[in-house]
Amino acid sequence: MSRGPDAATLLKRALERHGDAAGLEIAVRMAETTRWASATFAGARHQITLTLRDDAFGQAWLGALPDADLPLRGHLVADLAVIAITRRDARSIATVEALTVET
Repeated sequence: MSRGPDAATLLKRALERHGDAAGLEIAVRMAETTRWASATFAGARHQITLTLRDDAFGQAWLGALPDADLPLRGHLVADLAVIAITRRDARSIATVEALTVET
């Protein structure tokens, strides 16, 4: 019996849906996940590399991303930050770090 997608898969899908809803095509290039726990919570730390168009609209979307509502079944996004943006060939390559917590 499968429990469904893990937090990393849900987060990647949520980022793609959020970009799509904004009219942007977001592609996940790379994703790394590390399990995480505190005394009271369990979850995971994620580092995800995204590509999107390099224009004012794409940059605005990235700027607003840390405050975005990204619902994940069975998890919540406790923290999200865009830590790096590289521009190449009319595309932005953004590195995002996130902490998800199991609910």
